[in-house]
Amino acid sequence: MSIFSGWGARLGAVMSENKGPWGSGGGSGGSGGGDGGTGPRNPWSQPPRKRKPAAAGAGNVTSLDEFLKKSKARFGGGFPGQGDGRPYWLYGLGVFLILWLLFTSFHRIGPQERGVVTQLGSYHRTLGPGIGMTAPAPFHRVEKVDVEAIRTIDVGSTDSSSENLILTGDQNIIDLAYSVRWNISDPELYLFQIANPEETIREVAESAMRAVVAGVSLDDAIGAGRGEIEQRVEQVMQQLLNDYRAGVSIQGIAIKQSDPPAAVNDAFKEVSAAQQQAQSYMNDARAYALQLTAKAQGEAAAFDKVYAEYKLAPEVTRRRMYYETMEKVLSRVDKTIVEAPGVTPYLALPEIQRRAAPATEGAAR
Repeated sequence: MSIFSGWGARLGAVMSENKGPWGSGGGSGGSGGGDGGTGPRNPWSQPPRKRKPAAAGAGNVTSLDEFLKKSKARFGGGFPGQGDGRPYWLYGLGVFLILWLLFTSFHRIGPQERGVVTQLGSYHRTLGPGIGMTAPAPFHRVEKVDVEAIRTIDVGSTDSSSENLILTGDQNIIDLAYSVRWNISDPELYLFQIANPEETIREVAESAMRAVVAGVSLDDAIGAGRGEIEQRVEQVMQQLLNDYRAGVSIQGIAIKQSDPPAAVNDAFKEVSAAQQQAQSYMNDARAYALQLTAKAQGEAAAFDKVYAEYKLAPEVTRRRMYYETMEKVLSRVDKTIVEAPGVTPYLALPEIQRRAAPATEGAAR
Protein backbone atom coordinates (compact mmCIF):
# COMPACT_ATOMS: atom_id res chain seq x y z
CA MET A 1 0.00 0.00 0.00
CA SER A 2 2.85 2.34 0.78
CA ILE A 3 4.37 1.54 -2.63
CA PHE A 4 1.22 2.70 -4.47
CA SER A 5 1.08 5.84 -2.33
CA GLY A 6 4.66 6.73 -3.24
CA TRP A 7 4.07 6.28 -7.00
CA GLY A 8 0.87 8.37 -6.79
CA ALA A 9 2.74 11.23 -5.14
CA ARG A 10 5.40 11.17 -7.82
CA LEU A 11 2.80 11.12 -10.63
CA GLY A 12 0.99 14.07 -9.05
CA ALA A 13 4.22 16.03 -8.92
CA VAL A 14 4.90 15.36 -12.60
CA MET A 15 1.37 16.39 -13.72
CA SER A 16 1.39 19.53 -11.61
CA GLU A 17 1.00 22.81 -13.52
CA ASN A 18 4.03 24.51 -11.97
CA LYS A 19 6.41 21.64 -11.63
CA GLY A 20 8.29 19.39 -14.03
CA PRO A 21 10.47 16.41 -13.67
CA TRP A 22 13.40 18.70 -12.84
CA GLY A 23 11.76 20.73 -10.08
CA SER A 24 9.68 23.86 -9.78
CA GLY A 25 9.05 26.05 -12.79
CA GLY A 26 9.50 29.33 -10.83
CA GLY A 27 12.58 31.49 -10.56
CA SER A 28 14.10 34.13 -12.73
CA GLY A 29 16.09 33.51 -15.86
CA GLY A 30 14.02 30.39 -16.66
CA SER A 31 16.13 28.24 -14.31
CA GLY A 32 14.63 25.01 -13.05
CA GLY A 33 14.69 23.39 -9.62
CA GLY A 34 13.93 24.84 -6.22
CA ASP A 35 17.50 25.23 -5.04
CA GLY A 36 18.06 28.71 -6.37
CA GLY A 37 18.52 27.91 -10.11
CA THR A 38 21.31 25.41 -9.88
CA GLY A 39 19.32 22.43 -11.36
CA PRO A 40 18.72 21.59 -14.99
CA ARG A 41 16.40 23.65 -17.18
CA ASN A 42 12.72 22.56 -17.27
CA PRO A 43 11.47 21.97 -20.87
CA TRP A 44 7.80 22.23 -19.78
CA SER A 45 8.18 25.70 -18.31
CA GLN A 46 8.92 27.57 -21.62
CA PRO A 47 6.79 30.67 -22.14
CA PRO A 48 4.03 30.26 -24.78
CA ARG A 49 4.54 31.73 -28.24
CA LYS A 50 2.56 34.82 -29.10
CA ARG A 51 -0.18 34.49 -31.75
CA LYS A 52 -2.06 37.11 -33.69
CA PRO A 53 -5.34 37.90 -32.05
CA ALA A 54 -8.35 36.51 -33.90
CA ALA A 55 -11.28 38.69 -34.87
CA ALA A 56 -14.09 38.87 -32.40
CA GLY A 57 -16.59 36.04 -32.94
CA ALA A 58 -14.54 34.45 -35.76
CA GLY A 59 -13.48 31.39 -33.75
CA ASN A 60 -10.80 29.13 -35.22
CA VAL A 61 -9.72 30.14 -38.76
CA THR A 62 -9.09 27.17 -41.10
CA SER A 63 -7.07 27.08 -44.32
CA LEU A 64 -10.29 26.65 -46.37
CA ASP A 65 -11.74 29.86 -44.97
CA GLU A 66 -8.54 31.71 -45.73
CA PHE A 67 -8.58 30.35 -49.35
CA LEU A 68 -12.20 31.46 -49.83
CA LYS A 69 -11.42 34.92 -48.47
CA LYS A 70 -8.46 35.32 -50.80
CA SER A 71 -10.52 34.14 -53.77
CA LYS A 72 -13.28 36.58 -52.87
CA ALA A 73 -10.85 39.45 -52.75
CA ARG A 74 -9.27 38.36 -56.05
CA PHE A 75 -12.56 38.37 -57.98
CA GLY A 76 -13.74 41.56 -56.37
CA GLY A 77 -16.91 40.18 -54.84
CA GLY A 78 -18.42 37.18 -53.22
CA PHE A 79 -19.22 33.66 -54.30
CA PRO A 80 -22.79 32.39 -54.70
CA GLY A 81 -23.92 31.26 -51.32
CA GLN A 82 -22.16 34.00 -49.37
CA GLY A 83 -24.41 36.70 -48.16
CA ASP A 84 -27.59 35.32 -49.85
CA GLY A 85 -28.09 32.39 -47.52
CA ARG A 86 -27.89 29.71 -50.31
CA PRO A 87 -25.38 26.83 -50.21
CA TYR A 88 -22.91 26.11 -53.00
CA TRP A 89 -24.37 22.70 -53.97
CA LEU A 90 -27.67 24.33 -54.93
CA TYR A 91 -26.02 26.23 -57.79
CA GLY A 92 -24.12 23.14 -58.90
CA LEU A 93 -27.38 21.20 -58.99
CA GLY A 94 -28.93 23.88 -61.16
CA VAL A 95 -26.09 23.72 -63.69
CA PHE A 96 -26.32 19.92 -63.77
CA LEU A 97 -30.07 20.03 -64.43
CA ILE A 98 -29.61 22.45 -67.32
CA LEU A 99 -26.95 20.27 -68.96
CA TRP A 100 -29.02 17.15 -68.38
CA LEU A 101 -32.05 18.67 -70.09
CA LEU A 102 -29.94 19.98 -72.96
CA PHE A 103 -28.18 16.72 -73.80
CA THR A 104 -31.09 14.32 -73.23
CA SER A 105 -34.00 16.32 -74.68
CA PHE A 106 -32.60 17.53 -78.03
CA HIS A 107 -31.46 15.03 -80.65
CA ARG A 108 -29.89 15.50 -84.09
CA ILE A 109 -31.09 12.90 -86.63
CA GLY A 110 -29.09 12.54 -89.86
CA PRO A 111 -30.66 12.43 -93.36
CA GLN A 112 -30.18 8.67 -93.61
CA GLU A 113 -31.27 7.98 -90.02
CA ARG A 114 -34.45 7.62 -88.04
CA GLY A 115 -34.74 8.12 -84.28
CA VAL A 116 -36.81 5.53 -82.45
CA VAL A 117 -38.16 7.02 -79.20
CA THR A 118 -38.95 4.71 -76.29
CA GLN A 119 -40.96 5.78 -73.27
CA LEU A 120 -39.82 3.86 -70.20
CA GLY A 121 -38.79 0.95 -72.42
CA SER A 122 -41.83 0.81 -74.75
CA TYR A 123 -42.09 2.22 -78.27
CA HIS A 124 -43.44 5.78 -78.38
CA ARG A 125 -42.76 7.35 -81.80
CA THR A 126 -40.17 7.78 -84.56
CA LEU A 127 -38.23 10.97 -85.24
CA GLY A 128 -37.46 12.02 -88.80
CA PRO A 129 -34.30 13.76 -90.05
CA GLY A 130 -33.48 17.04 -88.35
CA ILE A 131 -33.54 18.24 -84.75
CA GLY A 132 -36.05 16.41 -82.56
CA MET A 133 -37.09 17.09 -78.99
CA THR A 134 -38.23 14.54 -76.42
CA ALA A 135 -38.68 14.28 -72.70
CA PRO A 136 -35.39 13.96 -70.83
CA ALA A 137 -33.86 10.63 -69.93
CA PRO A 138 -34.73 8.22 -68.47
CA PHE A 139 -38.36 8.98 -69.40
CA HIS A 140 -37.58 9.06 -73.13
CA ARG A 141 -34.64 7.46 -74.89
CA VAL A 142 -33.72 7.78 -78.57
CA GLU A 143 -31.94 5.10 -80.63
CA LYS A 144 -30.69 6.17 -84.06
CA VAL A 145 -31.11 3.64 -86.89
CA ASP A 146 -29.53 3.95 -90.36
CA VAL A 147 -32.26 3.02 -92.86
CA GLU A 148 -30.30 3.62 -96.10
CA ALA A 149 -27.15 1.56 -95.48
CA ILE A 150 -27.03 -1.66 -97.53
CA ARG A 151 -25.92 -4.55 -95.34
CA THR A 152 -24.55 -7.85 -96.65
CA ILE A 153 -24.74 -11.37 -95.24
CA ASP A 154 -22.57 -14.08 -96.83
CA VAL A 155 -23.80 -17.68 -96.82
CA GLY A 156 -21.29 -20.37 -97.71
CA SER A 157 -17.66 -19.88 -98.70
CA THR A 158 -15.89 -19.66 -102.03
CA ASP A 159 -12.77 -21.47 -100.75
CA SER A 160 -12.43 -25.20 -100.24
CA SER A 161 -12.28 -25.02 -96.45
CA SER A 162 -16.05 -25.30 -96.00
CA GLU A 163 -18.94 -26.45 -98.19
CA ASN A 164 -22.60 -25.46 -98.31
CA LEU A 165 -24.14 -28.55 -99.91
CA ILE A 166 -27.66 -28.29 -101.36
CA LEU A 167 -29.74 -30.99 -103.08
CA THR A 168 -31.14 -30.18 -106.55
CA GLY A 169 -34.40 -31.35 -108.08
CA ASP A 170 -32.71 -34.15 -110.10
CA GLN A 171 -31.07 -35.63 -106.96
CA ASN A 172 -27.66 -34.02 -107.46
CA ILE A 173 -25.61 -32.12 -104.88
CA ILE A 174 -23.98 -28.74 -105.45
CA ASP A 175 -21.76 -26.52 -103.33
CA LEU A 176 -23.43 -23.11 -103.26
CA ALA A 177 -22.06 -19.80 -101.96
CA TYR A 178 -24.13 -16.61 -102.17
CA SER A 179 -24.67 -13.24 -100.50
CA VAL A 180 -27.80 -11.40 -99.36
CA ARG A 181 -28.08 -7.59 -99.60
CA TRP A 182 -30.67 -5.93 -97.35
CA ASN A 183 -31.55 -2.73 -95.53
CA ILE A 184 -33.93 -1.57 -92.81
CA SER A 185 -37.35 -0.44 -94.03
CA ASP A 186 -39.22 -0.10 -90.72
CA PRO A 187 -37.01 0.89 -87.74
CA GLU A 188 -39.51 0.18 -84.96
CA LEU A 189 -40.29 -3.31 -86.27
CA TYR A 190 -36.57 -4.00 -86.79
CA LEU A 191 -35.76 -3.06 -83.17
CA PHE A 192 -38.69 -4.60 -81.32
CA GLN A 193 -40.18 -7.42 -83.43
CA ILE A 194 -37.21 -9.81 -83.83
CA ALA A 195 -34.59 -10.50 -81.17
CA ASN A 196 -31.67 -11.19 -83.55
CA PRO A 197 -32.46 -9.76 -87.02
CA GLU A 198 -29.21 -10.72 -88.79
CA GLU A 199 -29.36 -14.33 -87.65
CA THR A 200 -33.02 -14.48 -88.68
CA ILE A 201 -32.19 -13.14 -92.16
CA ARG A 202 -29.41 -15.73 -92.55
CA GLU A 203 -31.72 -18.61 -91.62
CA VAL A 204 -34.48 -17.32 -93.91
CA ALA A 205 -31.95 -17.07 -96.78
CA GLU A 206 -30.78 -20.65 -96.30
CA SER A 207 -34.35 -21.93 -96.14
CA ALA A 208 -35.45 -20.04 -99.26
CA MET A 209 -32.37 -21.09 -101.26
CA ARG A 210 -32.83 -24.78 -100.43
CA ALA A 211 -36.52 -24.61 -101.33
CA VAL A 212 -35.83 -22.98 -104.71
CA VAL A 213 -32.84 -25.16 -105.68
CA ALA A 214 -34.83 -28.29 -104.81
CA GLY A 215 -37.13 -27.47 -107.73
CA VAL A 216 -34.48 -27.02 -110.47
CA SER A 217 -32.06 -29.34 -112.22
CA LEU A 218 -28.31 -29.45 -111.84
CA ASP A 219 -27.72 -27.82 -115.23
CA ASP A 220 -29.95 -24.89 -114.29
CA ALA A 221 -28.33 -24.52 -110.87
CA ILE A 222 -24.79 -24.24 -112.28
CA GLY A 223 -25.63 -22.73 -115.65
CA ALA A 224 -28.01 -20.26 -117.22
CA GLY A 225 -30.71 -20.74 -114.57
CA ARG A 226 -28.79 -18.95 -111.80
CA GLY A 227 -30.38 -15.58 -112.55
CA GLU A 228 -33.87 -17.01 -112.21
CA ILE A 229 -32.88 -18.74 -108.97
CA GLU A 230 -31.68 -15.43 -107.51
CA GLN A 231 -34.97 -13.69 -108.34
CA ARG A 232 -37.10 -16.48 -106.89
CA VAL A 233 -35.04 -16.62 -103.67
CA GLU A 234 -35.41 -12.86 -103.23
CA GLN A 235 -39.19 -13.09 -103.59
CA VAL A 236 -39.48 -16.00 -101.15
CA MET A 237 -37.27 -14.27 -98.56
CA GLN A 238 -39.22 -11.02 -98.75
CA GLN A 239 -42.50 -12.84 -98.28
CA LEU A 240 -41.24 -14.72 -95.23
CA LEU A 241 -39.74 -11.60 -93.61
CA ASN A 242 -42.97 -9.70 -94.21
CA ASP A 243 -44.85 -12.48 -92.46
CA TYR A 244 -42.42 -12.16 -89.53
CA ARG A 245 -42.90 -8.34 -89.54
CA ALA A 246 -39.12 -7.96 -89.48
CA GLY A 247 -38.99 -4.44 -90.93
CA VAL A 248 -36.35 -5.54 -93.48
CA SER A 249 -36.21 -5.10 -97.26
CA ILE A 250 -34.22 -7.55 -99.42
CA GLN A 251 -32.24 -5.69 -102.10
CA GLY A 252 -30.86 -8.68 -103.99
CA ILE A 253 -29.28 -12.15 -104.01
CA ALA A 254 -25.93 -12.83 -105.69
CA ILE A 255 -24.72 -16.40 -106.28
CA LYS A 256 -20.92 -16.36 -106.07
CA GLN A 257 -20.22 -20.06 -106.54
CA SER A 258 -22.25 -22.99 -107.83
CA ASP A 259 -20.07 -26.08 -108.25
CA PRO A 260 -20.30 -29.81 -107.57
CA PRO A 261 -18.69 -31.10 -104.36
CA ALA A 262 -14.90 -31.19 -104.34
CA ALA A 263 -14.84 -35.01 -104.19
CA VAL A 264 -16.52 -35.38 -107.62
CA ASN A 265 -15.50 -32.11 -109.21
CA ASP A 266 -12.97 -33.66 -111.65
CA ALA A 267 -15.38 -36.31 -112.89
CA PHE A 268 -18.09 -33.72 -113.22
CA LYS A 269 -15.83 -31.55 -115.38
CA GLU A 270 -15.26 -34.47 -117.75
CA VAL A 271 -18.97 -35.13 -118.00
CA SER A 272 -19.63 -31.47 -118.56
CA ALA A 273 -17.04 -31.34 -121.36
CA ALA A 274 -18.63 -34.36 -123.05
CA GLN A 275 -22.05 -32.75 -122.80
CA GLN A 276 -20.76 -29.54 -124.34
CA GLN A 277 -19.18 -31.47 -127.23
CA ALA A 278 -22.41 -33.34 -127.84
CA GLN A 279 -24.30 -30.08 -127.79
CA SER A 280 -21.86 -28.67 -130.36
CA TYR A 281 -22.50 -31.62 -132.71
CA MET A 282 -26.23 -31.18 -132.32
CA ASN A 283 -25.92 -27.50 -133.17
CA ASP A 284 -23.95 -28.33 -136.34
CA ALA A 285 -26.60 -30.85 -137.40
CA ARG A 286 -29.36 -28.31 -136.86
CA ALA A 287 -27.46 -25.74 -138.92
CA TYR A 288 -27.02 -28.22 -141.83
CA ALA A 289 -30.69 -29.14 -141.69
CA LEU A 290 -31.62 -25.49 -141.86
CA GLN A 291 -29.41 -25.03 -144.92
CA LEU A 292 -31.01 -27.97 -146.75
CA THR A 293 -34.45 -26.78 -145.84
CA ALA A 294 -33.72 -23.30 -147.12
CA LYS A 295 -32.32 -24.73 -150.38
CA ALA A 296 -35.35 -26.95 -150.91
CA GLN A 297 -37.68 -24.08 -150.22
CA GLY A 298 -35.79 -21.97 -152.79
CA GLU A 299 -36.04 -24.70 -155.44
CA ALA A 300 -39.72 -25.14 -154.72
CA ALA A 301 -40.28 -21.42 -155.14
CA ALA A 302 -38.37 -21.48 -158.46
CA PHE A 303 -40.44 -24.42 -159.69
CA ASP A 304 -43.61 -22.56 -158.82
CA LYS A 305 -42.47 -19.67 -160.98
CA VAL A 306 -41.64 -22.02 -163.87
CA TYR A 307 -45.02 -23.66 -163.57
CA ALA A 308 -46.72 -20.30 -163.74
CA GLU A 309 -44.84 -19.56 -167.01
CA TYR A 310 -45.63 -23.02 -168.34
CA LYS A 311 -49.32 -22.43 -168.00
CA LEU A 312 -48.98 -19.26 -170.06
CA ALA A 313 -46.81 -20.80 -172.87
CA PRO A 314 -46.47 -24.57 -172.54
CA GLU A 315 -44.45 -25.24 -175.72
CA VAL A 316 -41.87 -22.52 -175.15
CA THR A 317 -41.50 -23.39 -171.54
CA ARG A 318 -41.13 -27.09 -172.30
CA ARG A 319 -38.33 -26.42 -174.82
CA ARG A 320 -36.54 -24.09 -172.41
CA MET A 321 -36.71 -26.66 -169.66
CA TYR A 322 -35.33 -29.28 -172.06
CA TYR A 323 -32.38 -27.09 -172.96
CA GLU A 324 -31.61 -26.26 -169.36
CA THR A 325 -31.75 -29.93 -168.38
CA MET A 326 -29.45 -31.01 -171.21
CA GLU A 327 -26.97 -28.31 -170.27
CA LYS A 328 -26.80 -29.66 -166.75
CA VAL A 329 -26.42 -33.25 -167.91
CA LEU A 330 -23.86 -32.71 -170.68
CA SER A 331 -21.76 -30.39 -168.56
CA ARG A 332 -20.67 -33.39 -166.50
CA VAL A 333 -19.33 -35.51 -169.47
CA ASP A 334 -16.23 -35.18 -171.66
CA LYS A 335 -18.12 -35.31 -174.98
CA THR A 336 -19.53 -32.52 -177.09
CA ILE A 337 -22.34 -33.27 -179.60
CA VAL A 338 -23.03 -30.74 -182.29
CA GLU A 339 -26.08 -31.24 -184.51
CA ALA A 340 -25.51 -29.11 -187.59
CA PRO A 341 -25.21 -29.92 -191.33
CA GLY A 342 -21.67 -30.29 -192.68
CA VAL A 343 -20.09 -30.65 -189.21
CA THR A 344 -18.61 -33.85 -187.87
CA PRO A 345 -21.09 -35.19 -185.36
CA TYR A 346 -18.43 -36.01 -182.78
CA LEU A 347 -15.46 -33.91 -181.82
CA ALA A 348 -13.16 -35.08 -179.01
CA LEU A 349 -12.65 -31.55 -177.77
CA PRO A 350 -11.52 -32.48 -174.22
CA GLU A 351 -8.87 -34.84 -175.61
CA ILE A 352 -7.65 -32.16 -177.98
CA GLN A 353 -7.47 -29.71 -175.12
CA ARG A 354 -5.44 -32.13 -173.02
CA ARG A 355 -2.95 -32.66 -175.84
CA ALA A 356 -2.66 -28.98 -176.55
CA ALA A 357 -1.97 -28.12 -172.91
CA PRO A 358 1.60 -29.63 -172.75
CA ALA A 359 2.54 -27.95 -175.99
CA THR A 360 1.40 -24.60 -174.67
CA GLU A 361 3.37 -25.03 -171.44
CA GLY A 362 6.56 -25.91 -173.41
CA ALA A 363 6.27 -22.85 -175.59
CA ALA A 364 5.82 -20.68 -172.55
CA ARG A 365 9.07 -22.04 -171.06
